[in-house]
Amino acid sequence: MTRHTRGTVAFGVLSLALNAACASAPKGAPVTSGPAPPAAARATRVTPSPAARQSMACGGPTILACELESLFGAPALQPALLSVLVESLDTGEVIYRLNPDSMVVPASNQKIVTMAVGAARLGWDFRFDTAFETNGTVENGRLVGDLIVRGGGDPSINAREQRTEAFFDEVATLLRERGISRVEGRLVGDDNRFDDERFGYGWAWDDLAYAYSAPVGALQFNQNQIEFTVTPGAAAGETAMIVVTTDGSDLVIVNRVTTALAGTPTDIDVARFPNSRDLVVVGTIAVGATSTTRTAAVDNPTQFFVNALRGALQARGITVEGSAIDIDDLPADAVQGPRTGIGHVKSPPLSAIGKTLMKVSQNLYAETVFKALSLQPGPASAAASRPLAEQTLGSWGIAPGQYRIADGSGLSRVNFVSAQMIVRILRAMAKDPQNLAAFDATLPIAGKDGTLSGRMKGTRAEDVVHAKTGTLGHVRSLSGYLTTASGERLVFAMIANNFQAPTAAVDGAVEAALERLAQRTR
Repeated sequence: MTRHTRGTVAFGVLSLALNAACASAPKGAPVTSGPAPPAAARATRVTPSPAARQSMACGGPTILACELESLFGAPALQPALLSVLVESLDTGEVIYRLNPDSMVVPASNQKIVTMAVGAARLGWDFRFDTAFETNGTVENGRLVGDLIVRGGGDPSINAREQRTEAFFDEVATLLRERGISRVEGRLVGDDNRFDDERFGYGWAWDDLAYAYSAPVGALQFNQNQIEFTVTPGAAAGETAMIVVTTDGSDLVIVNRVTTALAGTPTDIDVARFPNSRDLVVVGTIAVGATSTTRTAAVDNPTQFFVNALRGALQARGITVEGSAIDIDDLPADAVQGPRTGIGHVKSPPLSAIGKTLMKVSQNLYAETVFKALSLQPGPASAAASRPLAEQTLGSWGIAPGQYRIADGSGLSRVNFVSAQMIVRILRAMAKDPQNLAAFDATLPIAGKDGTLSGRMKGTRAEDVVHAKTGTLGHVRSLSGYLTTASGERLVFAMIANNFQAPTAAVDGAVEAALERLAQRTR
């Protein structure tokens, strides 16, 4: 029996039971109990209709709302704080609500805020720019002076986007077109279009070694992360072998991985203090086990970038005689004076970058887009971008006191949103059909792709739910759009905080609710 069939039968029984319960209530009988209101309140109190009483009890005016109430009111979720809102995008009808104005931690649902505001302020055609300049002159194929690369934050120079080799090819072609086949000076990475705050406000310090917490900068390569492979030794007790497969990070591997007895599960972890090059790799891997690959965040994105660029140019026949260096490691006046522009390399448009940002839930992309709000006049920073985001949210009817923006990705636990806020943003994106098409194209699709590729398969919700996921410890969120069986478009936000139940229990309630909503007919 498929999951879809089980869900249909269960919902049918639940619907009949709830219908009978609602119908059996005496007409005019109170739905909830509690202390009597003060006399002044009793004097002006209006007796609610049966439909209104059901709406107050179930979060909405229909049996469907009662069914959703049963799902979100399951005992396993009782200690949790849930903020839920479901509305019809076509009619404006509120289908279900549960604490819709409560402020909760959104996890990666914060990326909905970042993507929407980024699209509104930057435009879907916005492209990040990497500029190449020099403080020297070109003579007979030689650049007498420094080659300066001035970053604009492009996050897409990586293998995921298949842009690594294409970017380096484009740079080499650009230099040759300017008559440069040899650089006699240094390769200088100028990252001053972004501020030096590499991590988001409120990020946990012990997460900073992991690739999902990679630092943000104006020059970014390979998602600011390295890969390394761990291979067991020949016998239990030996130190395992670690090989870094991404060059140029300047990280120093401190190997504390031991070879364990056959059959022992592989358990590898990393740790690194901020501003330290020492990447400590700890754990065990069983003798005879297959090698395993892990990732880790680099310490200095700018240095990582120029190291990679220097090697790529050398491989393409353009010699760089000087060292590759971060401009911040040079004296203040080392590259002063007039610069001559050599050319620019542009990123793909925001519409393409947004698909990785949202479907993959790529934190580095989100932080970059958030900072890019303040690229003009710059330097781009989270502090300068927050008031700009507030201006846009205010134009959508969302007041500053109704949320708090700490970062762009949702890694911070001091972001606060509400289901009402997220639904308003999703509605704002849907006002213009072209804007909606571009925004919707960034969202994961249930059972099909992105972070929803393995969820809701074989159910009525598959393919019709387009939504952004979110996960932190004891935080789970899912918000987006849904098309019902009758073609009605719904907008929803479902955010759970502080639950002690397994994540599967929260996901089960949310997915069952979406399956039931997908069956809705009008």
